[in-house]
Amino acid sequence: MAKADRLERLDTRRADLEVDYREALIAALKVCAAGKWGLFDHNADRAARAAVAPTIAELTELAEEIDTAREQLFMEPFELHQEFLRQRGPVDSQAVGEPKQARAWLDRLTAND
Repeated sequence: MAKADRLERLDTRRADLEVDYREALIAALKVCAAGKWGLFDHNADRAARAAVAPTIAELTELAEEIDTAREQLFMEPFELHQEFLRQRGPVDSQAVGEPKQARAWLDRLTAND
């Protein structure tokens, strides 16, 4: 019974962390959608990268905690963070700008709210 209780607490903690991650990502996306570049690191601009570094660090830390809990619960890795990381980095000149990309992410993440 103790193991079941521990696993239940861990799963509750994981769910809470996933909510925290989602809220932090949405807050960062709103800033980006308002015109502040750097979240997706498309331009590899040092100043923009430095400005967004604390946000990226927070998201990564949360994702690592989530993945640790998911691993202990025999669950798949946290896909939202993996998807976000895949969207970061240099893009070709025809790609949409970061604010438009952030708006698309916001629309998708808040569609069911």
